[in-house]
Amino acid sequence: MIFAIALPLAGVLFSLALGGRYAERVALILMPAGVVVAVAIGATVWHTHDVLQYFVGNWDPPLGVAFRADGLSATMMVTAALLICGIGLFARTQLPVPRGVEERAPLVFWTLLLTVWGALNAVFVGGDLFNLYVALELLTFAAVPLVSLDGRAQTLRAAFRYLLFALFGSILYLLGAVVLYGTYGTLDIVLLSGRIRAEPAAWAAISLMTSGLLAKAALYPLHLWLPPAHAGAPAPASAVLSGLVVKAPFFLVVRLWFDVMPGLPEHAAAQVLGALGAAAMFMAAGLIAEALGHDRIAGLAGVGRVLPITVFAFALGGLSLMGLPPSGGFVAKAMLLTAAVAAGQWWWAVVVLTGGLLAGSYVFLVLARAVTDAIEPLSLAARISPGRQAVVLALALGAVVLGFVPLRPLELLQIGRPDMAIEAPR
Repeated sequence: MIFAIALPLAGVLFSLALGGRYAERVALILMPAGVVVAVAIGATVWHTHDVLQYFVGNWDPPLGVAFRADGLSATMMVTAALLICGIGLFARTQLPVPRGVEERAPLVFWTLLLTVWGALNAVFVGGDLFNLYVALELLTFAAVPLVSLDGRAQTLRAAFRYLLFALFGSILYLLGAVVLYGTYGTLDIVLLSGRIRAEPAAWAAISLMTSGLLAKAALYPLHLWLPPAHAGAPAPASAVLSGLVVKAPFFLVVRLWFDVMPGLPEHAAAQVLGALGAAAMFMAAGLIAEALGHDRIAGLAGVGRVLPITVFAFALGGLSLMGLPPSGGFVAKAMLLTAAVAAGQWWWAVVVLTGGLLAGSYVFLVLARAVTDAIEPLSLAARISPGRQAVVLALALGAVVLGFVPLRPLELLQIGRPDMAIEAPR
């Protein structure tokens, strides 16, 4: 677990010491090593069916800091490592390093990408609410500059708005952590879960922290910073932002409600969070157009002939987004529908199906325009290399392949859950 955090941060130090011309090489060397570390952690958790723990300085909580990797942490770490590698390969041609020239933008991008990766791993294995706050701040201060990488006034405004929302969320999170520490005398997740009770102090703390995390996750109605950030960021930075950065705060929301407060009634909170997530469904369909670089669907005629691989990859991604078989999105939506019906909460099934229909209509509009012939020959502003298209296609195919994976590996996510009462080894 220490290597999962230390490798990316060591890469940042090496990049800064060697200079911009070597930052890309350092990152591309460390990325496969990071995947190996993440897979090793996941395999160990799966093989032992137990939680991995590491106590910094051999001090037990609450005096010491604990890193813990359960099934959910291991899954998120493997996912993040694979996505970082894909984004890194995609970014090679978009942010090339000129020969014999010290270029600032590539140095900034690669060091920030490694910092984001290290901060994400710190979030996934953090066992203390204050240290999770530190990891979240590191993640924020690495992600904000990625938004304004080109230095334009528009992107600087978007980055500043993102920073304000992130700092607002940090203040709320930290206030909630202070309330918990003052009431229960610890911020260690395992110790806190055994002490916390359904009382006003706990509800106030968890409400403050959840609100702050939702602001960082750009969940409606705290989403105002996200569309401008996507519009101005380079494609690799936008992929990092949407695919990884905004997932970390929501990961901590899950930790708070199911690990810190496993015994408290969470039905009402689940309803509220579910409603906010259904606003997120409407926004997700709108982000498809932003991923193409502009929002003019009428101007896509002829793209299917010029970039067939890219359009095919877009269609595969839309397949998973709509939740159609065979795709990982279908498996996820099937489980959501089954759980909603089994719990007697049919309205969530309606929300899921409605979201899929809306996503389908947006995807159909884009694809229908993309496969039509252009009246005039289509001219591209830049040549798209086959390598970048292959990376996009590989990720889209991965989303489809997940639909063929048996549900048994999902047992990994249950390792370390509070209801399993696992005694983690030292």
